Amino acid sequence: MSENIIIQQWKDFIKTDASSGIILVLAAFIALVMANSFMSTDYNAFLEFPVSVTLGTFAISKPLVLWLNDGLMALFFFVVGLEIKRELFYGELSRPDQVVLPLIAAIAGIIFPALIYVAFNYQDAVAMNGWAIPSATDIAFALGIFILFGKHLPPSLKLFLLSVAIIDDIGAVIIIAIFYSQEIGATSLIVASIGLVILFIFNRLELENRTPFILVSIVVWAAVLKSGVHATLAGFAVAWFIPIAKEKSLSMSYQIEHGLHPWIAFFVLPLFAYANAGVALTGASVDELFTPISIGIIGGLFIGKQLGIFTACYLAVKLKLCQLPKDATWSQLYGVCLLCGVGFTMSLFIGSLAFEEQGLAYQTQVKVGVLVGSIISAIAGGWLIRYSSNKLANVPGENYENTQKTNA
Repeated sequence: MSENIIIQQWKDFIKTDASSGIILVLAAFIALVMANSFMSTDYNAFLEFPVSVTLGTFAISKPLVLWLNDGLMALFFFVVGLEIKRELFYGELSRPDQVVLPLIAAIAGIIFPALIYVAFNYQDAVAMNGWAIPSATDIAFALGIFILFGKHLPPSLKLFLLSVAIIDDIGAVIIIAIFYSQEIGATSLIVASIGLVILFIFNRLELENRTPFILVSIVVWAAVLKSGVHATLAGFAVAWFIPIAKEKSLSMSYQIEHGLHPWIAFFVLPLFAYANAGVALTGASVDELFTPISIGIIGGLFIGKQLGIFTACYLAVKLKLCQLPKDATWSQLYGVCLLCGVGFTMSLFIGSLAFEEQGLAYQTQVKVGVLVGSIISAIAGGWLIRYSSNKLANVPGENYENTQKTNA
């Protein structure tokens, strides 16, 4: 009987929007504990475990951590592409008037953190590779905090946060494609392009069987991986060739996204966080941990994100380019701006690309900066969101949920 209760409680937990963010935090915490304990050798051995796939003369051989970063994260970006396409087709990004505010906010949320990072690192050519690290937002983590502490706030703020994070993801894809791809292999890129053309033909033929799409998508991913363009972009590109229908429930795109979402939320992202958040702090001095790189990332995430997004929103509203999210106040919006400074998995991922060839010391600085900047943003944003939510709940007639019930 008790086992059934535990199973039911687990099922109820994973159905909540905040559950994926909580599991992400737990995965990162476990990684930190293992990296700084007697289990550190096992932790590092797990990450460096060699994995090879060979088919005739074609071979891919990488340590496990790179399979996670190049393989599973490609699957993550595939789902991101499906989500963006769905929002453009059915959802919050389908109407131009709904896009203006989050678009302006997201652009400012990319530029301002980058400028702050550059201010600390412009004299170091190698460190400048990491300029885009604080420009990312972790949608699962930020949304989880909002759900936990902002239950009385208007839903328009949640939609604003989602829209900013989605546009931020588009920006991340563009940045990775332009700045973090290696020397381009023409033959592999031609193979990938042919694969995308085949997917386009499958789409136009309105094939209902997913198997051809899956097989060709794997070929596209492998070709992009070999081409020098980062493999995650293959996932994002393939998503745009998956058929989408006017009726969402009948859409292959929506069905695949719906089926993959739990795997992304509860397996792919936590595993990525576990593999990339383990910072070995034992024996390291403060000077070694808090360098211009880590300080630039902290400043970019905590100061750049909130400053850029809130300033852009304030000017856009005052210039009558758009309106505040429905029923929201400036203080509530500011709390959401703080949450956008939670970079976590996306920032760690860009950091792994920025200093892929620079070794452990650079990766440690990235991890320290991302973890500290994200934690500070999460605490500050969570506190303000909770304060605003509790204040709203204690004012008769002002609670959004109560207002809706009264109107009904």
